[in-house]
Amino acid sequence: MAKRDKNVITLGSGKLYAAAYTDTLPTTATLCVADNLLGNIKGGASLEYKETTYEEKDDLGLTSKIVTTDEEAKLKCGIITWNGQVLAKLVDRAKVTEAAGIRTTKIGGGGNAQGTYYAICFLHEDVKDGNVWVMIVGRNSAGLTLAFAKDKGTEVDPEFTAMPHDTDGTLIEFIEEIPAV
Repeated sequence: MAKRDKNVITLGSGKLYAAAYTDTLPTTATLCVADNLLGNIKGGASLEYKETTYEEKDDLGLTSKIVTTDEEAKLKCGIITWNGQVLAKLVDRAKVTEAAGIRTTKIGGGGNAQGTYYAICFLHEDVKDGNVWVMIVGRNSAGLTLAFAKDKGTEVDPEFTAMPHDTDGTLIEFIEEIPAV
């Protein structure tokens, strides 16, 4: 079986990387490095792409045309390892300071707004069947909930909403490792 052919079953989770977006989506080799690891994932990740369409047709149903009028893409996951630095990447209005062995993360308030978008990459590694990278530019649009329980790890569940990042308006780059020709 060839890497990433139509018979490959993709199993397993992956790693999530994020770095501040400048003007160009970085390569997977540049983005998917230890310094950009956002945190370890629990419960996998999901990529969702939705279209809003409009259909026009004649009264007898003999001719019709469907056009896409809007689209949306979201990358969702659960992050089980995190700290204040990670929270600042997940909340636009967050600011982190560190001094004398203490990290303080201030969340909320217009004065803490960053206005930063991130290049985000979910990497599913598979030595046998080939790696898959899902890359978007965007930021978390789901807010933040931290539930501290005695019998469960505290997980952060961001939903990264994609924004267009090239002249074609691309929302998602789905990259697969295939055999070299």
